[in-house]
Formats: sequence, structure tokens, C-alpha cells
Amino acid sequence: MKMNIKTLLQGALILSFSLMLTSQDAMAQGTTRAKKKDTEESTNQIDAQTGTVMTKALEFFNAMKYADARAKLGELKMDKLSPYEKSRVEQIYYQMDALEEKWDSARKHMEAAIASGGFTDKEVSDGRYQLAQMLVQQEKWKEGAAAIEEWLKTATNPNGSVYYLLGVCYYNVENIDAALTALKKAVDSSEKMQETWSSMYASLLLQKERYKDALPFMINLLNAYPSKKQYWMQVSQIYSNLDDNKNALIVMQLATHAGLPLEGNELQRLADLMAFQEIPYNAGVFMEKAMTDKKIPTDQKAWQKLGAMYANAAEYKKAIGALEKAQQLGENGADYQRIGEYDMRLFQWDAAQAALEKALNKGGLRDVPYVQFYVGFCLYNQKKYTEAKAWLEKVPATHSFGKNAKSFIQLINSKIK
Repeated sequence: MKMNIKTLLQGALILSFSLMLTSQDAMAQGTTRAKKKDTEESTNQIDAQTGTVMTKALEFFNAMKYADARAKLGELKMDKLSPYEKSRVEQIYYQMDALEEKWDSARKHMEAAIASGGFTDKEVSDGRYQLAQMLVQQEKWKEGAAAIEEWLKTATNPNGSVYYLLGVCYYNVENIDAALTALKKAVDSSEKMQETWSSMYASLLLQKERYKDALPFMINLLNAYPSKKQYWMQVSQIYSNLDDNKNALIVMQLATHAGLPLEGNELQRLADLMAFQEIPYNAGVFMEKAMTDKKIPTDQKAWQKLGAMYANAAEYKKAIGALEKAQQLGENGADYQRIGEYDMRLFQWDAAQAALEKALNKGGLRDVPYVQFYVGFCLYNQKKYTEAKAWLEKVPATHSFGKNAKSFIQLINSKIK
């Protein structure tokens, strides 16, 4: 994660406009001060000569003529300046370097501004935080985290963005527990939801498989940003991870009713959830339409899944139609075996026999004797006893269907005597 330069400079100690006012005021004060002898020099004023140089440098700064601004500031003798003047000059150098992403130089100037003795306590604190921000900008995550932690020891009322930045640092050094601690403080500190903070915090909770903890944050994100489909999908997935497929399905259905277009795996998941909730026919109809509309890939796995949905709904003809397309894409006879099984449930013995024989010819079956038994069973129901007996005799006696095969063989023998 790389912060934008505008984020880095947000809350900077000075702005060019305020510096110009400071310089112009200081010039006027310096003129008055020059007329008063034996007056103690103020610690937060800039004399007229220094103020003139700084004002011109700031004009160049505002015009983004940084080389000219640096050249103008170079006319000053830093060792002759007061602590306050040094701190303001170093701040100008710092801002120019930061805007040009000259991080090492910018850091040196901020450190010099802090060391000058011209900062107030608050400016010192803010300056140290900016040093930490620069480390983050350079993706020096470990050093950035250490710098922020050190700053927090003396900071008063740090806002949520500080803890968010700390969480980002810890995340990038894979210290997820520390990142969660920091992000929780960021989230809790804000009266108004900060989407980025809450989203990152919830994502890390999910990464740690803390689904119950993540759920309320994801629901809040969903309620706050209902047009963002990813939150609907994440909430649904969390419910599934919590074995609450009923609510997982409801969330997915609500997403479709909200007009959010589901695609690919999302449509497949919705169909699966419908099947899990024992509405397999609706799941099959939904999935088949998605396949027809080419929103779900029509690969072997998809056709097999569609076939299973229709089979679970006792729509065996539809299941067979799906599996006939699946077997064209497969390398073994498993799909033919299922077709044969579904044909048997429809008492289509000749079709079942043909499908089971194709399964055996194609090969790759897990249980060949099982299929051989049912080929014989289909032939028996067609009263083709001699052929049936030949298939049943292939079933080993030790197989789980061995006794069944023997019984049918005895029955066939009684019929063909």
C-alpha cells in the first residue's frame, strides 16, 4: 500500500499561505523592533531582512519554482538565524523536498527543524509524526510502525487515521494481530464509519477465520454501501463459513432483488446454495438459464452439477440431458454410469443397459463390478436371461454385490431350465 503524497502532507505543520503571513507580519514587527533599542528579542519573530528573503522564497514556492526558492533561501546564513527562524526555513525546505518525493532530504530538514529549538511542543509532536509518515510513504513499514508507536507515547488525543496508518504498517510486515489491534482503535475512534478502515479490519478478521467477529462489521458495511456487490458476497460467504446456509442464500437472493448483477462463480454459488437448502429443482432451472445465457461456463463440471440438481429433484430426464453433455467433455465413463442409473429409475432398462455398457467401455470407473451387476440387472428386466447371467457371473463373490449376483443367477437358472 503506497500513500498518496497529498495524504502524506495532510496536516502539515505549515502551509505556504500561512508562512507568507508569518513572514510579512515578522517583517513589520522586525521594522518596529529595529527602532527600539534595548528590547529583548522575541523567540517567535522573524527579522525584516530574513522575512524579506523568506517571502520571496515563498513566492517561488507557490509558483512551484522550487529551484529558485532553494536558491533564495540559500542567501540566508543559517548559523546567524534564531531558533524560530531556523525552524521556519527548514520547514520550507522540508515541504519542497516532500512534494518532489526527495524523502531522505525531506527527513533531514524536518529533523533539523525539530532540533532547532524553535518549535512548540505541539509542532515537535506533529513533526515527528510527519517523519513517521515519510517512512510509510517509502514503504519502510517496520521503521514506520516503530516511529508511530514512539510518537504515540507522547501524543495527546491521536485520531483514528494514525491508528489506521499503524495498522497498514503492521499488515505489510505480516503482523496481523498487531494490525488488528491498531485498526480496531481506528474504527472505534470514529463516530462516522470510515469505509477503508472498517473494510480492512473486517478483511483481516476473515483472514484469521474470526467469522463471528467479522460479521457485524461486514453487515454495517453492507448497510452503509448497499450498491457495492462485494459486501453482499462477503456477508453471504461468512454465513456459509458459520454453517448458516439459510442466511447465506437469503443474502444472495436479496442482492439479486437489489438489482446487483451476479456473474460466473457468484451465480454458481447462488445455485449451489439453493440446492443445499433443498430446493434443487429451482437451483437447476436457475443454473441452466445462467448456462444458456453464457454467464456460467458450460464445462463438464457445470453439466455434472446441473445433472445432480435435477436428479435430486427427481427430474431424471433433465438430469440425463445434462449428463449427456457432460460425458462429451469427460475422459472416463462416470457420466455414462450416472445416466444408466437415472434410466433405471425411469424403468428404461434398454437405455440403462446401453449407457452402463458405454461407461464400462469408456473406462475410468471406481467400481467396475457394481456396473457389471447392473448391466446384468437391466438385461434380466428385459428378460434377456442368458446375456444377463453372463454379466452377473463377472461379479466377484467377494464384492458387496456378489451375493445379489448369485441370487439372480439362481433365479435365472430356474427360468431357463
